[in-house]
Amino acid sequence: MFHKLQRVSLVDVPEGCNIDWTMFILEAAPSLKEICITIWDHWCNMKTEEDRREEGYGDKTVVDWESSAPDGFRHENLSKVTIYGFQPDDNLVGFVRRAMEVAVNLEEVSLYDRKVCENCGDLDPKIKMKVSPSRYPCTMEKRELLKNQIIAEGLGMGCPDVIHFRS
Repeated sequence: MFHKLQRVSLVDVPEGCNIDWTMFILEAAPSLKEICITIWDHWCNMKTEEDRREEGYGDKTVVDWESSAPDGFRHENLSKVTIYGFQPDDNLVGFVRRAMEVAVNLEEVSLYDRKVCENCGDLDPKIKMKVSPSRYPCTMEKRELLKNQIIAEGLGMGCPDVIHFRS
């Protein structure tokens, strides 16, 4: 079904949701050239648990995924990965590392900070306390350290020059 798919955009993935499951898309879509993931907790428009159940949302935020290829897989066509709402946590750093490991012709990884909603500034102070501040690397030094962390822990794979921190 995904064999001819070339571009995928995953929108409004909740912060803290493990995105390992998205690797199945890379494996199932060998023609995929670009994947874009937008991670965003839109605090002024959050759904209650009751709303989520009524609208058919799943309860699981951690989904285990294992490759169907016994020795892993290689993706020949993926050239671009874009993540909006990137935070330097194990989840997203691990995803970037795995994408760089499997995508042998990857040309660009673009990482953006969280999107900003003008309405979220008017939130109830009780809700604002739950919103964690962005940890997006803002200085060149922090960005270089993070690039090196991604590459070093990936056992020398990939080139740090494909990783770009965008504003």
